[in-house]
Amino acid sequence: MPASMLSIRQETFGGPEVMRLVERDRPEPMGTEVLVRVHAAGVNPVDWVTRAGDGLLQSLPLTVGWDVSGVVEEAGLGVTRFVPGDEVFGMPWFPREAGAYAQYVAAPSRQLARKPAAATHAEAAGLPLAGLTAWQVLVDNAAVQPGQRVLITAAAGGVGHLAVQIAKALGAHVTGTARAAKHDFVRALGADDVVDYTTTDPAAAVADLDVVFDSLVGQDAVGWLPAIRPGGVLVSFDPGDDPVLTERAAGRGIRVATPLVEPDGHGLEALAGLVDAGRLRVEIERVLPLAQAPEAHAISEAGRTRGKIVLEV
Repeated sequence: MPASMLSIRQETFGGPEVMRLVERDRPEPMGTEVLVRVHAAGVNPVDWVTRAGDGLLQSLPLTVGWDVSGVVEEAGLGVTRFVPGDEVFGMPWFPREAGAYAQYVAAPSRQLARKPAAATHAEAAGLPLAGLTAWQVLVDNAAVQPGQRVLITAAAGGVGHLAVQIAKALGAHVTGTARAAKHDFVRALGADDVVDYTTTDPAAAVADLDVVFDSLVGQDAVGWLPAIRPGGVLVSFDPGDDPVLTERAAGRGIRVATPLVEPDGHGLEALAGLVDAGRLRVEIERVLPLAQAPEAHAISEAGRTRGKIVLEV
């Protein structure tokens, strides 16, 4: 009989209440995969978007979650990167189901990396999806260079607070947007300037930007164009093609990018290196037990979170 584990599972799409803690079969690692005993799982907005039925996953039953940190329990045939007992973290399978809200996850070994020695499992679990999003935008997409001017919206949030630190590590001059109560926090992350978006139009308060990293979905990104220099990049997470935005950006010589984060073992290693070097830290607002996943989602959906929410497994 297969070994069992506890896992959050949902049989229908809907609010946080559709998630239940259940007992189910433990996954078995295939060749090139490892079985990870999960110590902590990060909570991200894509989790509750998916839970509600508005994401890419439409098959039920479903276990949401992608961010994991834990210890390798088994290594499948062909795995050379890890052995049982190694501490690892990662964002496996995204955007396919990873089932991270569970005691065990089976994942390709090359979609994981060794956990930063300087981070707890809770901190490491808050890093993969948000950290890789920031890394892939700033390094792989925008190719940020020392001295460039970068603006990051929601700079105190899950992605934003990591993006500020990564941009500073790349040598950029960083401006963040945040409520006044969070300005000290954002400055402590390394931001050179902070704009209170509740009292000031950020796009009117800045100029000659090389990169605008706008992680806010549903906002009118066209308004950023006058603040970006020719040759600059506007990163927008709104899905789909906006012909007005694309046309106006092209007329100004600005490139528009709509990225989607992907599993990246090398990116994880780079992030872990920054953590261990003391140049990147994960702010954890709250740690809740796995059984309280519905409460974690309710908190995340309410917004105003500083840093990350994590489930302890």
